[in-house]
Amino acid sequence: MITNTLNNIPLTLSDGTTATLSALAAKAVLLVNVASECGFTKQYDALEALHDKYQDQGLTVVGVPCNQFGGQEPGTEEEIVEFCRRNFGVTFPLAAKAEVNGEDAHPIFAALTNDGAEPVQWNFEKFLITHDGELLARFDSPVTPDAPELVAAVEGALA
Repeated sequence: MITNTLNNIPLTLSDGTTATLSALAAKAVLLVNVASECGFTKQYDALEALHDKYQDQGLTVVGVPCNQFGGQEPGTEEEIVEFCRRNFGVTFPLAAKAEVNGEDAHPIFAALTNDGAEPVQWNFEKFLITHDGELLARFDSPVTPDAPELVAAVEGALA
């Protein structure tokens, strides 16, 4: 079971600053492991639209670049940020590149996949987390950010 300690785990952002999930969002975070060279990379557009639509209601999308799946995120933090801003107009926070599985998994992902939860399967898996650190929903890579079930989960988290 994930506890509120999830929101207290430090996350290094692409600009080198450190934040926690609770500091980044008033009500909920949609944490997504992202990659620039993946077939799902076009989801950045819908992630940005979701962030734009719901940020004033307390949602923050947080992208965590990961090179663990097919080497599809080979760039530096600066290159990743530039790619996302230039190609998709991304304004939501991007973390420093991190691993999501295995011994070197970032502690947030280690917590999200502990206690028998499946490891992250591929790029663009999405985790909806409340401000209190509760995992509300997990969505596989093919579930787009504008999918009705994801939008309904976000709206429920913000209600």
